[in-house]
Amino acid sequence: MIILGVVLLILGAILDIPILWTIGIILVVVGALLWILGSTGRAVGPRSHYW
Repeated sequence: MIILGVVLLILGAILDIPILWTIGIILVVVGALLWILGSTGRAVGPRSHYW
């Protein structure tokens, strides 16, 4: 999810498409949040860890 967000950020900057930039930021933030929650040992949804 983080990698997809970074790719969308790069594409949004290169192609000058603001919606890609916005979606990329959202995906990076959500991916980082899930990664932090999963690495602390908290269950994320039905998963006991998140990769």
